[in-house]
Amino acid sequence: MGFYHTIKTALEGLKTNKLRSTLTLLGIVIGITAIIMVMALGQGAQNLILSQIQNVGSSKIIGISPGRHPKGPADIIATFTDSLREKDLGELSKKINVPYAAKIMPLVFGSQTMAYGSETYRPTIFGVTDFFADIYNIYPAEGRLFTDEEVKSYSDVAIIGVKVKNELFGGDDAIGKRVKIKGKSFRIIGVFAATGQVGFLNFDEVAFIPYTTAQQYIFGIKYFNRIAVEADEEAHVEQTVKDIEMTLRNSHNITDPEKDDFFVETQAEAIETVSSITDILKLFLVAMAAISLLVGGIGIMNIMLVSVTERTREIGLRKAVGATEKNILFQFLFEAVMLTAAGGVIGITLGAIFSFSISLILSRFLAVNWEFAFPISAVLLGLGVSGFVGLIFGIYPARQASLKSPIEALRYE
Repeated sequence: MGFYHTIKTALEGLKTNKLRSTLTLLGIVIGITAIIMVMALGQGAQNLILSQIQNVGSSKIIGISPGRHPKGPADIIATFTDSLREKDLGELSKKINVPYAAKIMPLVFGSQTMAYGSETYRPTIFGVTDFFADIYNIYPAEGRLFTDEEVKSYSDVAIIGVKVKNELFGGDDAIGKRVKIKGKSFRIIGVFAATGQVGFLNFDEVAFIPYTTAQQYIFGIKYFNRIAVEADEEAHVEQTVKDIEMTLRNSHNITDPEKDDFFVETQAEAIETVSSITDILKLFLVAMAAISLLVGGIGIMNIMLVSVTERTREIGLRKAVGATEKNILFQFLFEAVMLTAAGGVIGITLGAIFSFSISLILSRFLAVNWEFAFPISAVLLGLGVSGFVGLIFGIYPARQASLKSPIEALRYE
Protein backbone atom coordinates (compact mmCIF):
# COMPACT_ATOMS: atom_id res chain seq x y z
CA MET A 1 0.00 0.00 0.00
CA GLY A 2 1.43 3.34 -1.07
CA PHE A 3 2.06 6.44 1.01
CA TYR A 4 -0.78 8.36 -0.65
CA HIS A 5 -3.25 5.56 0.05
CA THR A 6 -2.13 5.38 3.69
CA ILE A 7 -2.81 9.09 4.19
CA LYS A 8 -6.18 8.81 2.41
CA THR A 9 -7.20 5.89 4.62
CA ALA A 10 -6.14 7.83 7.74
CA LEU A 11 -8.26 10.84 6.69
CA GLU A 12 -11.26 8.61 6.09
CA GLY A 13 -10.79 7.14 9.56
CA LEU A 14 -10.90 10.62 11.09
CA LYS A 15 -13.97 11.60 9.06
CA THR A 16 -15.86 8.54 10.24
CA ASN A 17 -16.12 10.03 13.76
CA LYS A 18 -16.15 13.78 13.12
CA LEU A 19 -17.54 14.80 16.51
CA ARG A 20 -15.05 12.66 18.41
CA SER A 21 -12.17 13.95 16.29
CA THR A 22 -13.27 17.55 16.83
CA LEU A 23 -13.53 17.16 20.61
CA THR A 24 -10.12 15.48 20.71
CA LEU A 25 -8.74 18.35 18.65
CA LEU A 26 -9.86 20.94 21.23
CA GLY A 27 -7.23 19.93 23.79
CA ILE A 28 -4.45 20.55 21.27
CA VAL A 29 -6.04 23.79 20.02
CA ILE A 30 -6.31 25.22 23.53
CA GLY A 31 -2.72 24.28 24.40
CA ILE A 32 -1.20 25.69 21.20
CA THR A 33 -3.33 28.86 21.45
CA ALA A 34 -2.07 29.42 25.00
CA ILE A 35 1.56 28.91 23.97
CA ILE A 36 1.26 31.28 21.00
CA MET A 37 -0.39 33.96 23.15
CA VAL A 38 2.25 33.65 25.85
CA MET A 39 5.09 33.98 23.34
CA ALA A 40 3.50 36.80 21.34
CA LEU A 41 2.38 38.86 24.35
CA GLY A 42 5.63 38.08 26.17
CA GLN A 43 7.62 39.40 23.21
CA GLY A 44 5.41 42.49 23.09
CA ALA A 45 5.93 43.09 26.82
CA GLN A 46 9.69 42.63 26.45
CA ASN A 47 9.82 45.08 23.54
CA LEU A 48 7.81 47.62 25.54
CA ILE A 49 10.01 47.38 28.62
CA LEU A 50 13.24 47.56 26.64
CA SER A 51 12.00 50.57 24.66
CA GLN A 52 11.09 52.28 27.94
CA ILE A 53 14.62 51.69 29.27
CA GLN A 54 16.18 52.95 26.05
CA ASN A 55 14.05 56.10 26.23
CA VAL A 56 15.45 57.00 29.64
CA GLY A 57 18.29 59.40 29.05
CA SER A 58 21.42 58.55 27.15
CA SER A 59 23.63 55.50 27.28
CA LYS A 60 26.02 57.53 29.45
CA ILE A 61 23.71 57.25 32.49
CA ILE A 62 24.91 54.92 35.26
CA GLY A 63 22.60 53.87 38.09
CA ILE A 64 23.77 53.04 41.61
CA SER A 65 21.39 51.07 43.82
CA PRO A 66 21.67 49.85 47.43
CA GLY A 67 21.94 46.16 48.26
CA ARG A 68 23.15 43.27 46.12
CA HIS A 69 22.38 42.94 42.43
CA PRO A 70 19.01 41.13 42.42
CA LYS A 71 19.42 37.55 41.20
CA GLY A 72 16.58 36.10 43.25
CA PRO A 73 13.78 37.00 45.72
CA ALA A 74 16.19 37.40 48.65
CA ASP A 75 18.36 39.84 46.71
CA ILE A 76 15.33 41.92 45.68
CA ILE A 77 14.47 42.40 49.36
CA ALA A 78 18.10 43.35 50.00
CA THR A 79 17.80 46.34 47.63
CA PHE A 80 15.63 48.10 50.22
CA THR A 81 18.61 49.08 52.34
CA ASP A 82 20.15 52.35 53.49
CA SER A 83 23.70 51.77 52.27
CA LEU A 84 23.87 54.89 50.06
CA ARG A 85 24.39 57.99 52.17
CA GLU A 86 25.55 61.61 52.04
CA LYS A 87 29.14 60.54 52.67
CA ASP A 88 29.05 58.38 49.53
CA LEU A 89 27.62 61.24 47.49
CA GLY A 90 30.48 63.44 48.66
CA GLU A 91 33.10 60.84 47.73
CA LEU A 92 31.58 60.26 44.30
CA SER A 93 31.47 64.00 43.65
CA LYS A 94 35.25 64.31 44.04
CA LYS A 95 36.96 64.43 40.65
CA ILE A 96 39.95 62.57 41.99
CA ASN A 97 37.70 59.56 42.70
CA VAL A 98 35.46 59.59 39.63
CA PRO A 99 37.19 61.83 37.09
CA TYR A 100 34.84 61.12 34.18
CA ALA A 101 31.61 61.84 36.09
CA ALA A 102 29.90 64.85 34.49
CA LYS A 103 26.81 64.98 36.73
CA ILE A 104 25.66 63.18 39.86
CA MET A 105 22.11 63.10 41.22
CA PRO A 106 20.84 61.43 44.40
CA LEU A 107 17.26 60.19 44.32
CA VAL A 108 14.67 59.50 47.02
CA PHE A 109 11.06 58.62 46.40
CA GLY A 110 7.82 57.56 47.99
CA SER A 111 4.09 58.23 47.94
CA GLN A 112 2.47 61.03 49.95
CA THR A 113 -0.84 62.87 49.91
CA MET A 114 -0.82 66.34 48.36
CA ALA A 115 -3.61 68.75 49.33
CA TYR A 116 -4.94 72.06 48.00
CA GLY A 117 -7.92 73.39 49.90
CA SER A 118 -10.45 70.54 50.07
CA GLU A 119 -8.88 68.68 47.14
CA THR A 120 -6.38 65.86 47.69
CA TYR A 121 -4.32 63.60 45.46
CA ARG A 122 -1.60 61.03 46.21
CA PRO A 123 1.19 61.28 43.64
CA THR A 124 4.59 59.64 43.72
CA ILE A 125 7.01 62.14 45.25
CA PHE A 126 10.55 62.24 43.85
CA GLY A 127 13.35 64.06 45.60
CA VAL A 128 15.91 65.01 42.94
CA THR A 129 18.05 67.78 41.47
CA ASP A 130 17.34 69.54 38.18
CA PHE A 131 19.46 66.82 36.50
CA PHE A 132 16.34 64.63 36.32
CA ALA A 133 15.11 66.74 33.39
CA ASP A 134 18.19 65.81 31.35
CA ILE A 135 17.91 62.14 32.26
CA TYR A 136 14.31 61.86 31.11
CA ASN A 137 14.51 64.62 28.51
CA ILE A 138 11.41 66.27 29.94
CA TYR A 139 10.95 69.89 30.97
CA PRO A 140 8.04 71.89 32.42
CA ALA A 141 5.51 73.18 29.87
CA GLU A 142 4.63 75.89 32.38
CA GLY A 143 6.99 77.45 34.90
CA ARG A 144 10.57 76.29 35.48
CA LEU A 145 12.92 73.77 37.09
CA PHE A 146 14.26 74.35 40.59
CA THR A 147 17.86 75.59 40.89
CA ASP A 148 20.95 74.20 42.63
CA GLU A 149 20.55 76.94 45.22
CA GLU A 150 17.01 75.84 45.98
CA VAL A 151 18.26 72.28 46.41
CA LYS A 152 21.01 73.35 48.80
CA SER A 153 18.69 75.58 50.83
CA TYR A 154 15.96 72.93 51.33
CA SER A 155 13.46 75.04 49.39
CA ASP A 156 9.74 74.24 49.46
CA VAL A 157 9.18 74.16 45.68
CA ALA A 158 7.54 71.51 43.52
CA ILE A 159 7.01 70.58 39.87
CA ILE A 160 3.91 68.50 39.18
CA GLY A 161 2.44 66.37 36.41
CA VAL A 162 -0.67 67.43 34.50
CA LYS A 163 -2.93 64.88 36.22
CA VAL A 164 -1.84 66.13 39.63
CA LYS A 165 -2.63 69.68 38.49
CA ASN A 166 -6.07 68.72 37.18
CA GLU A 167 -6.96 66.78 40.31
CA LEU A 168 -5.98 69.62 42.64
CA PHE A 169 -6.62 72.79 40.62
CA GLY A 170 -9.00 71.73 37.86
CA GLY A 171 -8.76 74.24 35.04
CA ASP A 172 -7.13 76.94 37.19
CA ASP A 173 -3.51 78.01 36.87
CA ALA A 174 -1.27 76.11 39.33
CA ILE A 175 1.92 78.18 39.08
CA GLY A 176 2.55 80.08 42.31
CA LYS A 177 -0.15 78.21 44.26
CA ARG A 178 0.75 76.41 47.47
CA VAL A 179 -0.04 72.81 48.31
CA LYS A 180 0.45 70.82 51.51
CA ILE A 181 2.55 67.66 51.67
CA LYS A 182 2.77 66.03 55.09
CA GLY A 183 1.88 69.34 56.74
CA LYS A 184 4.52 71.37 54.88
CA SER A 185 3.58 74.04 52.35
CA PHE A 186 5.09 73.80 48.85
CA ARG A 187 4.95 76.38 46.07
CA ILE A 188 4.24 75.05 42.57
CA ILE A 189 6.90 76.38 40.21
CA GLY A 190 6.37 74.09 37.21
CA VAL A 191 3.83 71.86 35.48
CA PHE A 192 4.62 69.16 32.89
CA ALA A 193 2.56 68.83 29.75
CA ALA A 194 0.61 65.59 29.27
CA THR A 195 3.47 63.12 28.83
CA GLY A 196 2.33 59.72 30.03
CA GLN A 197 4.82 56.91 30.51
CA VAL A 198 8.53 57.62 30.16
CA GLY A 199 10.71 54.75 31.26
CA PHE A 200 8.95 53.27 34.27
CA LEU A 201 7.41 56.59 35.33
CA ASN A 202 4.08 58.14 34.46
CA PHE A 203 5.00 61.83 34.47
CA ASP A 204 1.36 62.87 34.64
CA GLU A 205 1.08 61.42 38.16
CA VAL A 206 4.30 62.59 39.87
CA ALA A 207 5.68 65.53 41.80
CA PHE A 208 9.36 66.51 41.90
CA ILE A 209 10.88 68.40 44.82
CA PRO A 210 14.50 69.03 45.91
CA TYR A 211 15.96 65.84 47.38
CA THR A 212 17.19 67.72 50.44
CA THR A 213 13.66 68.85 51.24
CA ALA A 214 12.28 65.37 50.58
CA GLN A 215 14.77 63.75 52.94
CA GLN A 216 14.37 66.30 55.72
CA TYR A 217 10.64 67.05 55.74
CA ILE A 218 8.76 64.40 53.75
CA PHE A 219 10.44 61.01 54.21
CA GLY A 220 12.60 61.70 57.27
CA ILE A 221 15.55 59.62 56.02
CA LYS A 222 19.31 60.07 55.86
CA TYR A 223 19.98 57.82 52.88
CA PHE A 224 19.27 57.69 49.14
CA ASN A 225 17.15 55.20 47.23
CA ARG A 226 19.31 55.62 44.13
CA ILE A 227 22.19 57.69 42.77
CA ALA A 228 22.45 58.52 39.07
CA VAL A 229 25.78 59.37 37.45
CA GLU A 230 26.37 60.63 33.92
CA ALA A 231 29.74 59.97 32.31
CA ASP A 232 31.22 62.77 30.26
CA GLU A 233 31.61 60.48 27.23
CA GLU A 234 30.16 57.12 26.27
CA ALA A 235 33.68 55.77 25.85
CA HIS A 236 34.31 56.47 29.55
CA VAL A 237 31.25 54.60 30.89
CA GLU A 238 33.12 51.36 31.65
CA GLN A 239 35.93 53.17 33.48
CA THR A 240 33.42 55.31 35.36
CA VAL A 241 31.66 52.17 36.60
CA LYS A 242 34.99 50.83 37.90
CA ASP A 243 35.77 54.16 39.59
CA ILE A 244 32.33 54.22 41.26
CA GLU A 245 32.74 50.67 42.56
CA MET A 246 36.21 51.38 43.91
CA THR A 247 35.10 54.63 45.55
CA LEU A 248 32.08 53.05 47.27
CA ARG A 249 34.08 50.05 48.45
CA ASN A 250 36.61 52.38 50.04
CA SER A 251 33.78 54.43 51.55
CA HIS A 252 32.12 51.30 52.98
CA ASN A 253 35.38 49.58 54.01
CA ILE A 254 34.70 46.63 51.70
CA THR A 255 37.66 44.56 50.51
CA ASP A 256 35.76 41.59 49.04
CA PRO A 257 33.60 42.51 45.99
CA GLU A 258 31.31 39.59 46.88
CA LYS A 259 30.27 41.56 49.97
CA ASP A 260 29.27 44.74 48.11
CA ASP A 261 26.20 46.40 49.66
CA PHE A 262 25.49 48.26 46.42
CA PHE A 263 25.43 47.52 42.70
CA VAL A 264 26.20 49.65 39.67
CA GLU A 265 24.31 49.21 36.43
CA THR A 266 24.60 50.80 33.01
CA GLN A 267 21.73 51.10 30.53
CA ALA A 268 23.16 48.23 28.46
CA GLU A 269 23.35 46.00 31.54
CA ALA A 270 19.80 46.97 32.54
CA ILE A 271 18.56 45.95 29.08
CA GLU A 272 20.43 42.65 29.30
CA THR A 273 19.03 41.96 32.78
CA VAL A 274 15.46 42.74 31.75
CA SER A 275 15.82 40.58 28.63
CA SER A 276 17.03 37.63 30.72
CA ILE A 277 14.20 38.02 33.22
CA THR A 278 11.48 38.29 30.58
CA ASP A 279 12.92 35.32 28.67
CA ILE A 280 12.80 33.20 31.83
CA LEU A 281 9.23 34.31 32.52
CA LYS A 282 8.19 33.44 28.97
CA LEU A 283 9.73 29.97 29.26
CA PHE A 284 7.98 29.43 32.58
CA LEU A 285 4.59 30.48 31.18
CA VAL A 286 5.09 28.36 28.06
CA ALA A 287 5.85 25.39 30.31
CA MET A 288 2.64 26.04 32.25
CA ALA A 289 0.63 26.27 29.01
CA ALA A 290 2.22 23.03 27.80
CA ILE A 291 0.43 21.16 30.59
CA SER A 292 -2.79 21.45 28.58
CA LEU A 293 -0.95 19.85 25.64
CA LEU A 294 -0.02 16.91 27.87
CA VAL A 295 -3.69 16.52 28.76
CA GLY A 296 -4.61 16.79 25.07
CA GLY A 297 -2.00 14.18 24.17
CA ILE A 298 -3.39 11.73 26.73
CA GLY A 299 -6.84 12.36 25.26
CA ILE A 300 -5.55 11.54 21.79
CA MET A 301 -3.99 8.31 23.02
CA ASN A 302 -7.24 7.33 24.70
CA ILE A 303 -9.33 8.10 21.61
CA MET A 304 -6.92 6.26 19.33
CA LEU A 305 -7.04 3.16 21.57
CA VAL A 306 -10.85 3.26 21.44
CA SER A 307 -10.65 3.68 17.66
CA VAL A 308 -8.33 0.68 17.36
CA THR A 309 -10.77 -1.46 19.33
CA GLU A 310 -13.78 -0.31 17.31
CA ARG A 311 -11.99 -0.94 14.01
CA THR A 312 -10.62 -4.38 14.85
CA ARG A 313 -12.54 -6.07 12.02
CA GLU A 314 -11.35 -3.39 9.57
CA ILE A 315 -7.74 -4.08 10.62
CA GLY A 316 -8.26 -7.82 10.18
CA LEU A 317 -9.81 -7.36 6.76
CA ARG A 318 -7.01 -5.09 5.57
CA LYS A 319 -4.37 -7.53 6.80
CA ALA A 320 -6.21 -10.38 5.07
CA VAL A 321 -5.99 -8.59 1.70
CA GLY A 322 -2.27 -7.88 2.05
CA ALA A 323 -1.73 -4.88 4.39
CA THR A 324 1.45 -5.26 6.45
CA GLU A 325 2.02 -4.35 10.10
CA LYS A 326 3.96 -1.33 8.84
CA ASN A 327 0.97 -0.19 6.76
CA ILE A 328 -1.39 -0.45 9.75
CA LEU A 329 1.14 1.25 12.05
CA PHE A 330 1.57 4.20 9.67
CA GLN A 331 -2.16 4.56 9.10
CA PHE A 332 -3.03 5.00 12.77
CA LEU A 333 0.10 7.06 13.42
CA PHE A 334 -0.84 9.42 10.57
CA GLU A 335 -4.30 9.79 12.06
CA ALA A 336 -2.84 10.96 15.37
CA VAL A 337 -0.27 13.29 13.77
CA MET A 338 -2.78 14.82 11.34
CA LEU A 339 -5.21 15.40 14.20
CA THR A 340 -2.62 17.24 16.29
CA ALA A 341 -1.17 19.09 13.29
CA ALA A 342 -4.63 20.42 12.45
CA GLY A 343 -4.98 21.47 16.08
CA GLY A 344 -1.60 23.21 15.84
CA VAL A 345 -2.61 25.22 12.77
CA ILE A 346 -5.93 26.26 14.33
CA GLY A 347 -4.19 27.07 17.63
CA ILE A 348 -1.58 29.23 15.91
CA THR A 349 -4.30 31.12 14.04
CA LEU A 350 -6.40 31.70 17.16
CA GLY A 351 -3.32 32.64 19.19
CA ALA A 352 -2.34 35.26 16.61
CA ILE A 353 -5.88 36.68 16.49
CA PHE A 354 -6.24 36.87 20.29
CA SER A 355 -2.73 38.34 20.73
CA PHE A 356 -3.40 41.00 18.12
CA SER A 357 -6.73 41.87 19.76
CA ILE A 358 -5.15 42.20 23.20
CA SER A 359 -2.31 44.32 21.79
CA LEU A 360 -4.88 46.57 20.11
CA ILE A 361 -6.84 46.98 23.34
CA LEU A 362 -3.70 47.77 25.35
CA SER A 363 -2.39 50.31 22.85
CA ARG A 364 -5.66 52.10 22.03
CA PHE A 365 -7.83 51.92 25.10
CA LEU A 366 -5.26 51.84 27.91
CA ALA A 367 -2.82 54.30 26.30
CA VAL A 368 0.05 51.81 26.47
CA ASN A 369 2.61 51.90 23.66
CA TRP A 370 2.24 48.17 23.04
CA GLU A 371 3.20 46.92 19.60
CA PHE A 372 1.93 43.59 18.29
CA ALA A 373 4.73 41.03 18.09
CA PHE A 374 4.40 37.60 16.54
CA PRO A 375 7.79 35.83 16.51
CA ILE A 376 8.31 33.19 13.85
CA SER A 377 9.70 30.96 16.60
CA ALA A 378 6.17 30.81 18.05
CA VAL A 379 4.84 29.36 14.77
CA LEU A 380 7.66 26.82 14.52
CA LEU A 381 7.22 25.86 18.16
CA GLY A 382 3.46 25.48 17.75
CA LEU A 383 3.75 23.24 14.71
CA GLY A 384 6.67 21.28 16.13
CA VAL A 385 5.07 20.66 19.51
CA SER A 386 1.69 19.67 18.05
CA GLY A 387 3.31 17.21 15.63
CA PHE A 388 5.53 15.83 18.39
CA VAL A 389 2.54 15.28 20.70
CA GLY A 390 0.71 13.39 17.95
CA LEU A 391 3.76 11.26 17.25
CA ILE A 392 4.49 10.40 20.89
CA PHE A 393 0.93 9.73 21.98
CA GLY A 394 0.00 8.00 18.72
CA ILE A 395 2.79 5.42 18.64
CA TYR A 396 1.35 3.07 21.28
CA PRO A 397 -2.19 2.85 19.83
CA ALA A 398 -0.77 2.47 16.29
CA ARG A 399 1.56 -0.27 17.49
CA GLN A 400 -1.33 -2.07 19.18
CA ALA A 401 -3.30 -1.93 15.92
CA SER A 402 -0.40 -3.25 13.83
CA LEU A 403 0.14 -6.27 16.12
CA LYS A 404 -3.42 -7.57 15.87
CA SER A 405 -3.76 -11.03 14.35
CA PRO A 406 -5.82 -10.93 11.14
CA ILE A 407 -7.68 -14.15 12.04
CA GLU A 408 -8.55 -12.97 15.56
CA ALA A 409 -9.49 -9.55 14.22
CA LEU A 410 -11.90 -11.00 11.67
CA ARG A 411 -13.57 -13.05 14.42
CA TYR A 412 -14.02 -9.92 16.59
CA GLU A 413 -17.67 -9.01 17.23
